[in-house]
Amino acid sequence: MSFIDKIAASLAPTASAEDRAEARRKAEQIAQSNDWLHKIIGHHRQIEAAFERSMNAPGSQQRLEAVRELKLVFTGHSNAEESVIYPAVIEHSSKSHATMAYEEQAAAKINFAILENLDPMSDDWREKLEHILSAVQQHVYQEESSWFPDVAQNAPLAKQKALTDRYTEEFERYCGGRVGQPTQMSPIT
Repeated sequence: MSFIDKIAASLAPTASAEDRAEARRKAEQIAQSNDWLHKIIGHHRQIEAAFERSMNAPGSQQRLEAVRELKLVFTGHSNAEESVIYPAVIEHSSKSHATMAYEEQAAAKINFAILENLDPMSDDWREKLEHILSAVQQHVYQEESSWFPDVAQNAPLAKQKALTDRYTEEFERYCGGRVGQPTQMSPIT
C-alpha cells in the first residue's frame, strides 16, 4: 500500500464487514422492486467471488486466469455503471458521490494494470490484489449503503425502467455473454 493510500485509509476508515453486510441487506430489500439495482448487486457478488478465486488460485497460471475473469466482469460492470448509473446518481443523489465513484473505479482499473506487471506468485502481487479488493469493497459499500438507494427512492418509475435496460445493454456491450448470469441474491448470514 502506498504512503498516500495509508493516509487516505486513516482519514476515511473502511466500513467493517458487518457494516457492508447490513448495507447489502438493505440494498437487496430495495432491489426487490428495482431491476437495475438487482442486476448490480448480482454483479457485485460475481466480482466478490472472482476476487476470492483470484486470491485462492494455487498456481501462477490459475491466478492469471482468475484475474482475467475478475477484470472482465469488473470492467463490464464499471463501464455500465459509469455510462448509465452514475449520471442518475448525479441527478437523484449527489454530484460529489458520482465524482467519487468515477475516480474510485478509475483507480481500480489503474491498479489492475499495475497488477498485470507483477509476478502472480509474489508477495507484491498478493498485496496489490488485497489493496484493490479493499478499495472495491469500500466502493461497493458506498454504492449499496446510500448512493444507489437514493436513486431507487428518488428516480421516477420510467427512469428506473430505462436504467435497467441501459445498464443491461452497456454490460452486454463489453462482456457480450462471456460472463455468467449475476449471482442470485440470498440472505447474508
